[in-house]
Amino acid sequence: MAINKMKLIYVVTALSFLISCEKVNTKTNQKAKDTKTTEVEPSKLNLPDTTINFMWRDMKYDSTLNDSFSSIFMNIDYINSMTSQEKAAIGYVSTFIGNECWWDGEANDDRRNLDCKIITALGLGYQCSESHLGFLRKWFSTDNGVLSELENSNCPTTPHTATIQDTFSKMVVSTKGDTISVYYEASGFNLREQENWEWSETVDILATTDNLKLIKKEKSEVKHEKFEMTEE
Repeated sequence: MAINKMKLIYVVTALSFLISCEKVNTKTNQKAKDTKTTEVEPSKLNLPDTTINFMWRDMKYDSTLNDSFSSIFMNIDYINSMTSQEKAAIGYVSTFIGNECWWDGEANDDRRNLDCKIITALGLGYQCSESHLGFLRKWFSTDNGVLSELENSNCPTTPHTATIQDTFSKMVVSTKGDTISVYYEASGFNLREQENWEWSETVDILATTDNLKLIKKEKSEVKHEKFEMTEE
C-alpha cells in the first residue's frame, strides 16, 4: 500500500510540473506573438487637414539669353517643413514626369547625373540615382506595384531639350488623416509629329509611420492638339 502511495505522489508531482511548464510556454509564446505584432504593424498617422500649393510655373528672366521663359517655382517653406512621407509621395509622382532636368556636366555613360529640379529640391540627388530610387523603395517597401514601377529600367532620364517630353504645370499636395493626395497638371509635346497634349491626375497614398501604399490614381482624359512650327 505504501508503494502505491509513493507512485501516486510521483505521478501528481510530474503532472503538476508539466502543467506549470505548459503555462510558462503559453505565456512566453503569447508574449513573443504580441511583440512580433507590435514590430510588424506600423502606427497610423493623423496628418493635419491641409492643402499646399507646392509647385507652379511662371516667367523667369534669363540674363544669359536676355529673354524670359516659363520656369518651375516651388514652395521652399513647405519643402523645409514637410514630413518624410510627404517627400516620398511627391518624389514618387515626380519621378516619371519631367521637371526641368539637365545634366550636371557631361552626361555619364549610365545617365545617372541628371539634375531634375523637383527631385533635387527634395534632397534625393540625381534622377534615377540610388539615393533617389532607394529612398522611394524604402517608403514603398510593402507596395509591390510601386516597387515594379521603380525598377531602374523604368526610370526616365529625359533632359528638357528632348524632342519628346512631358513636364509639370502645377502641383498641389493635400493631407488629411492618414492620406496624402498629390494633384498635378502636366503637358507634353512631340516636335517630330508636331503634336502636344495635356492632362491632370490625382494620386492618393496611404501613409503610416513606416511606409506608404498607393491607394488609387484618377487621371483625366488626355487632350491632344496639332501645331505648326514656323521659322523666324
